[in-house]
Amino acid sequence: MTKTEILEQENRLYEAMKNSDLKDLDTLLHEDLLFIAPGGEILTKEKDLETYRSGLLKINSLDPEIKELQIMDDLAIVVLVVDLEGTYQAEHFKSRYRYIRFWKRFPEGIKVVGGSGIAI
Repeated sequence: MTKTEILEQENRLYEAMKNSDLKDLDTLLHEDLLFIAPGGEILTKEKDLETYRSGLLKINSLDPEIKELQIMDDLAIVVLVVDLEGTYQAEHFKSRYRYIRFWKRFPEGIKVVGGSGIAI
């Protein structure tokens, strides 16, 4: 696993989020994903996909800045700041978030296994 591979996966994830690309999101997120959303809610893969599938979350712009990227064998940890703008439950939002995301290599590819986000 290399930093280049992780950056490619991060960019692929950003595009999938912006485009509500359920197929790519399904590929990138591990079945046992656990993620703590900025509001404190615990998200599973299915819950996260449903947010996009239902149209509850629509991202208009996503501007990420990676602050840290560490690789430990088959696990990568990414810390980033993201400026996000869009709608959630039909309410407009524009905010800055700090995320930590964990990527792990599996036989079928590199997938997000967990993370957390907070508004800053």
